[in-house]
Formats: sequence, structure tokens, C-alpha cells
Amino acid sequence: MKLLVLGGTKNLGRHVVEAALLAGHDVTLFNRGQTNPGLFPSVRRLTGSRSQPDALATGEWDGAIDMSGFLVQDVRRSAELLVDRVGHYTFMSSIAVYASKTTPDLDEDAALLPWPEGTPEDVFTMDLYGPSKARCESLLKAHFGDRTSSVRSGFVVGPYNPDFGNWGEALAHGKPLECAARPDQPIQYIHAGDLAAFLLHLTANRIPGPFNAVGPSTTMSTLADAWRTAVPNPPPINWSPPEDRFHLPTDGTNDGTFQLTNNRAVAAGLKLRPDQEIAHDYVTWIKAGNIPPPPPH
Repeated sequence: MKLLVLGGTKNLGRHVVEAALLAGHDVTLFNRGQTNPGLFPSVRRLTGSRSQPDALATGEWDGAIDMSGFLVQDVRRSAELLVDRVGHYTFMSSIAVYASKTTPDLDEDAALLPWPEGTPEDVFTMDLYGPSKARCESLLKAHFGDRTSSVRSGFVVGPYNPDFGNWGEALAHGKPLECAARPDQPIQYIHAGDLAAFLLHLTANRIPGPFNAVGPSTTMSTLADAWRTAVPNPPPINWSPPEDRFHLPTDGTNDGTFQLTNNRAVAAGLKLRPDQEIAHDYVTWIKAGNIPPPPPH
């Protein structure tokens, strides 16, 4: 298919473009040309910002994958420009859209965070991250109808992506693992390659709807045990580190966020690799000399 990727040169976006090219898709990138500009030299590039997307004024694509939509106003501009020239629009959303952070087993039909009344659409703060993603989903649905998908994910782990706490670096270099979360605290995440494949699958097959693209819910201690299998003689885990690298509330006020059901996504074609494989893949990448980027938000 002819695929437009908004973003595509960092973190998860790199996985999306690599997978698309491997599958033989005709890829066009739209971004500012400032992040990793030398990547994918054979790919057609349209240069512009989300606030000034004039480069998107012409052209037609079978599908678009929006990896860089944060400001509501910017996503609205893209939707208005592309609605008649893109077959299917897939939006990278977030598990932060849900109104309840404590209810377990939420599915995609659960209540979402409202947009604060009177807030301009060109404003973005971290407090508005969840409401922004939810409002973007709503406006894309209004423009594209059943020609849009919203993919809700949280922690994304894999090459080119931020370290999972400090676990990848710790295991690669024999340092103690650190985790300020409770050992019994729920956690969900996904490998970047699995998420990229799912984004492409939805777009190529024009599968509509929101999807919780997360792995199964587990606990921090169970997950740490799985990650420690990535190396022989793994270091211990420190549950009281001086620095909190996960930044997750430990009082239960966010536990539901990592106990989502992923049944709809799995039924739609999401495939998930096991924790041990995810850990081994990431540790191997770091051992090869790669340095994880900082968290994106």
C-alpha cells in the first residue's frame, strides 16, 4: 500500500517504517526533518511541522499512521487536509485516555477523560496528555468514521526506545536492577516491534476502532524475574532505589491503568512476544553499544 507516516524517525516510529519497508509498502514520511534525518534515505520525505502541514496539501495514500499527534489543533489540521485523500487513518493514542485509573479490566468502551471546558486546542501540558489523546480520537472518528483506528498503549520497550526503568542497562552491564514500584504493583507493556506490526496490520486491512495494544497484566516482581533470565547470574533487584525511574504512584491510585483487557486487540491480530524474549532483545541491543534515548514525555 501507499503509506504516509507522520513522524517515523525516532523510537516506535522507526519500527513502523522498518516494518513497512520490509513488507514492501511504498512509504512517505512527513516530519520536520530534524530527528535522525539520515534514516531511510530511499524513502520519499515531506518536510513540515504539525502546525504548518502545507506539504500534506497534495498526494493520496491508502493509509496513514500518525505517530506524532499531541496537540489537538495539529491533529485536527491533519484530519481536515487528509480526510478525502487517505483511505485509513491510524492514530497512536495512549492508555492515559481512560477516566478511571483504579478500575481493573477496563476495555475500549470504558469512559474517557473529557477535554477541560474552555481550554484552547493549541495548548499542551502533561496534565492534558490523556485528555488530548482522547479528544484527538474523537475528532478523527468524526472526520473519518470507520476509516480510523486508535491504538492505546503505554510502556513501549525495544531497540531505539527508552530503557524500561534501568533494567536493560543494569542487566547488560551487571548493575543492580532498580524499581521504586511495589513488588505486587500491576504492570503492562509491549515490544515496539509487536506494536509496529499491529499498527501496520490495522492500517493495511482498514480495521476500525480503538484498541488496547498492551501485553497481559502482571506484577513488577514477576516481570523482574522474567527479565533477569536474559543474562546468566543476574544482579538482584533493589526495591528502594534513590531514584524513581518508573514514576508510577505506589498507593494504588494508578493500578487500573496497567490492568486493561487486550482481548479486542488480540482478536484483531495483535501478536505478543514473551517477556523473556523482550528482555533478551533489549539487553542484546544495549550490549551491542547502543544507548537508550531519554523518555519522550
